[in-house]
Amino acid sequence: QVQLVESGGGSVQTGGSLRLSCAASGDSISWYDMGWFRQAEGKEREGVAFIDSDATTSYSDIVKGRFTISKDTAKNTLYLQMSSLKPEDTGMYYCAAGRGVSVYGCSWRVLSTWNVWGQGTQVTVSS
Repeated sequence: QVQLVESGGGSVQTGGSLRLSCAASGDSISWYDMGWFRQAEGKEREGVAFIDSDATTSYSDIVKGRFTISKDTAKNTLYLQMSSLKPEDTGMYYCAAGRGVSVYGCSWRVLSTWNVWGQGTQVTVSS
């Protein structure tokens, strides 16, 4: 089974950019659908972006146009490029892996859909 480790979090000011990475080991991400989620303090974990094994992507409305999900199968790494960051983007960001996750509709945002999670990386956006 694949294991996931996130990195790239940090503190930025409003309008800044960050690129998160999710390094996979134990299996190739080519076989997996992958997602990025975040959890703000005191709130539930929510789906941010999704990329399936065919590289089809989907985004939540709150990040669409600002965030870009991508993957490099040669490096076995998932990325989340975040720009025009806002204070409300602050939270712990997690990557997840699963199989058979549909890019259509909202099923990819359901947490129980995903089998494997990383430990998270903190993103803090100050005003």
